[in-house]
Amino acid sequence: MAKKKTTKSKSETLDFSKYVRWFWIVFLGGISAVVLIFLLASWGVLGEMPDYTRLENPETNLASEIISSDGETLGKFYFDDNRTPIGYEDLPKNLVDALIATEDVRHYEHSGIDGRGTLRAFVFLGSKGGASTISQQLARQLFIGVRDKDNTTNAIIQKIQEWVIAIRLERQYTKEEIIAMYFNIYDFGNNGDGIRSASRIYFGKEPRDLDVKESAMLVGMFKNSSLYNPRPHKNPVGVRNRRNVVLAQMAKYDYITETEKDSLQKTELDLNYSPESHREGIATYFREYLRGFMKDWAKDDKNRKPDGSKYDLYTDGLKIFTTIDSRMQQYAEDAVGKHMPRLQAEFDNQNTPERNKTAPFRELNTSEINKLMNDGMRRGERWRILKNQGKSDKEIEASFQKPTEMTVFKWINGKPSEVDTVMKPIDSMRYYKSFLRTGMMSMDPNTGHVKAWVGGMNYRHFQYDMVKQGKRQVGSTFKPFVYATAIDQLQLSPCDIFPRTPITIEANKFGNPEPWTTKNSDGNYSGEQTLKDALASSTNTITARLMNEVGPQPVVEMAKKLGVTSDILPVPAIALGTADISVYEMVAAYSTFANKGVYNKPVMVTRIEDKNGTILYQFAPESKDVLSEEVAYVTVNLMEGVTKAGSGGRLRSKGVDKYNKMYQEVMTGYPYDLQNPIAGKTGTTQNQSDGWFMGMVPNLVTGVWVGAEDRAVHFRTITYGQGASMALPIWGLYMNACYADETLNVSNGAFEKPLNLKIDIDCTAKDEGDLVDESDGVENIEFDF
Repeated sequence: MAKKKTTKSKSETLDFSKYVRWFWIVFLGGISAVVLIFLLASWGVLGEMPDYTRLENPETNLASEIISSDGETLGKFYFDDNRTPIGYEDLPKNLVDALIATEDVRHYEHSGIDGRGTLRAFVFLGSKGGASTISQQLARQLFIGVRDKDNTTNAIIQKIQEWVIAIRLERQYTKEEIIAMYFNIYDFGNNGDGIRSASRIYFGKEPRDLDVKESAMLVGMFKNSSLYNPRPHKNPVGVRNRRNVVLAQMAKYDYITETEKDSLQKTELDLNYSPESHREGIATYFREYLRGFMKDWAKDDKNRKPDGSKYDLYTDGLKIFTTIDSRMQQYAEDAVGKHMPRLQAEFDNQNTPERNKTAPFRELNTSEINKLMNDGMRRGERWRILKNQGKSDKEIEASFQKPTEMTVFKWINGKPSEVDTVMKPIDSMRYYKSFLRTGMMSMDPNTGHVKAWVGGMNYRHFQYDMVKQGKRQVGSTFKPFVYATAIDQLQLSPCDIFPRTPITIEANKFGNPEPWTTKNSDGNYSGEQTLKDALASSTNTITARLMNEVGPQPVVEMAKKLGVTSDILPVPAIALGTADISVYEMVAAYSTFANKGVYNKPVMVTRIEDKNGTILYQFAPESKDVLSEEVAYVTVNLMEGVTKAGSGGRLRSKGVDKYNKMYQEVMTGYPYDLQNPIAGKTGTTQNQSDGWFMGMVPNLVTGVWVGAEDRAVHFRTITYGQGASMALPIWGLYMNACYADETLNVSNGAFEKPLNLKIDIDCTAKDEGDLVDESDGVENIEFDF
């Protein structure tokens, strides 16, 4: 029997078509809704969106960069963002490879959104990896911020905005530019804003020099820079594991071989952690001076942005090109770092309670010490802060007697260190007063360019800059000013002979209310000396005779023309260096002698550029003729005698026996064995409170001062407390390092002699008299007002 054919009814057919229609309505409606949501997000209905102007110029704070004359970064100025952008061409290939392999392997294939990755994330709910492309992550970093995970609606809106901005970024920038922007914007922690800062902080190198494992570690931090913080003692195991994941991804996508991966995964992190802050790094004192310079520059109405607003040192990404040479700066800091702990160790040895009951002070009684401490207490930062908090004087004084937890500076095994301790603030003041300080500056006399600037031993704990801020009595280093004045006015020759006999300048002759008599440090007043020998042996009576011939006022005027701006009282005693003058001024003044009588104002900044490379400032040299070439050369010739036969002679010595113990203890780096022409002058003030050495070769003049904060803190004897022991070793160490670096081209030749030199400088036929051999360190200055 044949089966009866069944047919669908019309109603059944209509019912099926209804489902098809609803499917298309829902499908197309969903697509329309998605499109509408994207349009609304694009129009800013769901929240503010960046326009094309902001996309072209994302608002990121850029640190201002301090650049040395040899192209190295000395430091940066910033508040929150230590960011200095670099271009894609400055990124090493292994760094880019690590990023692509780990964060977005299809970066070069999508247009901002990775469809496959997004679908995978939806299907597996993120368990097999997220879907954010590099472009999306950049959009989040630049414009969206931290995702609101506590509010699902807000999180979805933020994700939609992120997608829209990512697409716009892809239209605005090339793939390479997006990669560079992403590296530049990311915060790697510990002031590592952007890849350049991170590379310098964690590995002490520029990004272009990063190797594969270093690149992998930094890319690994993109997952969470707080969790994977490579700072010592934070999370080294987690950081290493995360780095190894990146290396595995690089091997997976054939950026490195399996063998390379296995080898690199076994290595340590090998950090070279170098924090970048205002109190750490190289040239800290100079950078602080520069901060003040830049603030003054920005205040000047002539230096404004095109819109009329002032430049911001901390956010506008200025590039400040300086004269400091990073190599010479490092050699200078190394010289200070080598000598000062050894000198301090001997100083502490001489100031134990058994040897000095009032340590670290000398020649002060208890009431004088109490007054000195009380005055220092009221001038200090702690007093100022508590006073601003409304504390009474009595409350503040009591706080200085209360034991407090603090971190103090200490030399440990010859290295600057910090020690946690409990100490009364008043005791910490006395502790810090026991430290010897130093100031050092080096300058090219021909250009005025300052090449090195060391204002102290450790900026974190000793912030007072002893190059420009600090002014101390200069002792015998002032004598060349007297000699130059006499040569200029009287046409004296280094070979002219003067008696060593005592001399008294009567009262009121030069404004001095009392008769003024000076003494020779060796107590010897017999015989005669040439001027050259007299300066070499620092014979005070002959310097006094010259002062009596020319008068103090012309000497003051000479010092002013040489660049000394400090106040100098025009009285006879200035001949022996009673004036307080800075290292900065002394180096500039001595440079005039080396530069054939032409004064060049010290230059620290050569130009300033904005973030786009537009020059905003270019220095104009300031020079003036002070002395004739002949007088300048003769003065230099006189000072060459100091390093041949005077206290500066230890620079040339190959070693001595008689004073070997002292040399081993404080003459760091001795023997220096410098045989090239050197002009210089040591200086030691009364009671050994200040030790100076000014030294120069034709294209480099360097001054060094060493002393304590208070003049009552000093060595017991002249053997250790003179300039030739305290300051000269730093100069010797520094110059030997400079000469060892042939790329610096520091001169080792003679000072250029004028063609028509009329003043006789050949003293071989003269009786050299009773030259005091100061190689044993006997140089003292007695003030008898």
